[in-house]
Amino acid sequence: MSWEDSVKEWQDYADLDFNLKKELATLAEDKDALKEAFYAPMEFGTAGMRGVMGPGINRMNIYTVRQATEGLANFMDTLDFTDKKRGVAISFDSRYHSQEFALAAAGVLGKHGIPSFVFDSMRPTPELSYTVRELNTYAGIMITASHNPKQYNGYKIYGPDGGQMPPMESDKITEYIRQVTDIFGVETLTQSELRAKGLMTIIGEDIDLKYLEEVKTVSINHELIQRFGADMKLIYSPLHGTGKVVGGRALENAGFKDYTMVPEQAIADPEFITTPFPNPEFPQTFDLAIELGKKQDADLLIATDPDADRLGAAVRLPNGDYKLLTGNQIAALMLEYILTAHDAAGDLPSNAAAVKSIVSSELATRIAEAHHVEMINVLTGFKYIADQIKHYEENGDHTFMFGFEESYGYLVRPFVRDKDAIQGIVLLAEIAAYYRSKGQTLYDGLQNLFTTYGYHEEKTISKDFPGVDGKEKMAAIMEKVREERPSQFDQYKVLETEDFLAQTKYEADGSTQAIKLPKADVLKFTLDDGTWIAIRPSGTEPKIKFYIGTVGEDEKDALNKIDVFETAINELIK
Repeated sequence: MSWEDSVKEWQDYADLDFNLKKELATLAEDKDALKEAFYAPMEFGTAGMRGVMGPGINRMNIYTVRQATEGLANFMDTLDFTDKKRGVAISFDSRYHSQEFALAAAGVLGKHGIPSFVFDSMRPTPELSYTVRELNTYAGIMITASHNPKQYNGYKIYGPDGGQMPPMESDKITEYIRQVTDIFGVETLTQSELRAKGLMTIIGEDIDLKYLEEVKTVSINHELIQRFGADMKLIYSPLHGTGKVVGGRALENAGFKDYTMVPEQAIADPEFITTPFPNPEFPQTFDLAIELGKKQDADLLIATDPDADRLGAAVRLPNGDYKLLTGNQIAALMLEYILTAHDAAGDLPSNAAAVKSIVSSELATRIAEAHHVEMINVLTGFKYIADQIKHYEENGDHTFMFGFEESYGYLVRPFVRDKDAIQGIVLLAEIAAYYRSKGQTLYDGLQNLFTTYGYHEEKTISKDFPGVDGKEKMAAIMEKVREERPSQFDQYKVLETEDFLAQTKYEADGSTQAIKLPKADVLKFTLDDGTWIAIRPSGTEPKIKFYIGTVGEDEKDALNKIDVFETAINELIK
């Protein structure tokens, strides 16, 4: 079927949702936009699907959500009766249509006789992961577009262990989704029908209390918090999202009483009116927190993205201003504190391990090595960290201490199997209290890490490739770099090239080694000055990400290298 035929099918469908019908009529006036919405079905990958909301098979709407859920339901129909009846936990964020999409998913599942456990209002992604484990459901659905702008929404599927659905099961579900060709013919039950048949249970505070009880275990030194954290001033922003439901309660439970939520951003607003990009890695999201922090002379500013799986922070400088930390820097502070605290308590396991993605900072590796802890590298995607945790539990060869990705995602305690910003705010507050006990700030703590382990700086550069031909442009760039396989960037020589798609490491002397990680469209170069550069197409957005990690004699040297290599990357792909 051509995209024009698909458009006509939608225009002719008599029962099309009223609002989508109005949007479609407006969209029809712009042929390019119309083609973008209908030229191909939404892609469903291992991270689920994410896209702009609106009419069309390439848009997030009630019909594409039903289609995806029908695929999941058809897959669950192949399971044994016991697994199928375990059901699916469902949560959603503060975005437009999120609750509507969640209930639509429950309706499709119910038509297949699959029970659902749906939150009564928005809840964080990590709490959904916890809920899958706590209720022993077979799967979980999270309706969220995480940190994307207001026009977006998304749909993630979680597996029985609370991590995002493993690739094998995810691929099967994708096959079933593709078999659902009649997007308007998916059968569903209403909410009242679901309740009458006992196929939908509403959950909320009952799960919150259990989740928050687990979050208490994140704290390591309770005496430290009582002495130096109880009156420490914190500013917290949930960025108009789910963090407001449990974030403040988690801080209070840990002993941090003197915190203030940024009032303008504590409103669950799908417009994200104070920050068009509700992403805590963007400086603008902290403008209001900084303003409030200066008034209160706050020690630490914290922000979580709308589904509360990512955490950003700003620390006070000696002159009273605030400096935003990168995800890598936050992770380094966390790892150093966790390992130091357990070392001091004498309970650091001999088989302790930390886990990070291949595009995350090597500063964390230096920290782990100094504490005689193994650092495990995995592909990008927190499901791979979850896989490692599951492996450790089954085999006992390591004890999980900490996992992180450079994109502001951290996991401290594995009762959740995805990045958890609620755990993160509790731990980071404790770390701030620790440095306060030494007469220092978190900024001082970061400088201590650089002095001890070297001045590491990282930068992620995103190049957008929207539109119908975006995927082709991205593929062409990756193919070009693979074919050329550069032997140097600027004047620095490449010592090794890792091609995770070919699962091969190429050494400068011509020798090769096998890479034992799963296949992934990623290239990584390690240079003779300790710099590493990685190139990876995003799995959820039309962009290629370029990662740079440098080590310098001081901060200025490390930052200058970032500029040098950014220029070299632009030359490589032009």
